[in-house]
Amino acid sequence: MKNVSLIINVVLGIAVATLYVLHFTSPEIPEEIQAVYEEREEYHPLSMDIVYVDFDTLLNNYDMFFDLQKQFLEKQQALEGELNSSSRSYERQVADFQDKVQKGLVTRSQAQQLELELTQFQQELMQQRDQFQRELMEEEQVMNRQLQHSINNFLEEYNKNHNYQYILSHSFGGPFLYTDKTLNITREVIEGLNRKYNELRR
Repeated sequence: MKNVSLIINVVLGIAVATLYVLHFTSPEIPEEIQAVYEEREEYHPLSMDIVYVDFDTLLNNYDMFFDLQKQFLEKQQALEGELNSSSRSYERQVADFQDKVQKGLVTRSQAQQLELELTQFQQELMQQRDQFQRELMEEEQVMNRQLQHSINNFLEEYNKNHNYQYILSHSFGGPFLYTDKTLNITREVIEGLNRKYNELRR
């Protein structure tokens, strides 16, 4: 019984010592962060080494994303317009071929030649469609890399004044089921990104 009591006292002593060390060795929060929390009258944690950005909100408010998305949609519409034009031309030629055959306006050899040309046209149309899909996929990949590169560069510069150990990306359906709202730096990141981006495109 005495041994059990001794063990419990030792464990409690270690726990108290640990809490003491954690309390008096926690990193200081930057003054500007303290001011923000005091203004909002919100609780702030002892450590600000980990923060997060709501990625969905960031994209919905990042000017660069809208510009790149607009360029992508314009190219998509242009390629779809070109493909639709070729498809309509093919459909007209097929209808004309069928009409001539039904009315007996072409010989058998001419019909075979026209059918061969239409088959070749159809293959070219499919190749054109596949090429356009590859172009759009590559365009989308480049757009995503440009966005990621821009955000990473900004956060690297931004963190020189904040010294966070981790800046996490949070999004709906992502791996984080709960986030402390006091660790959300999305608003100031959006403001900084847009300010930098608009300065560059002037």
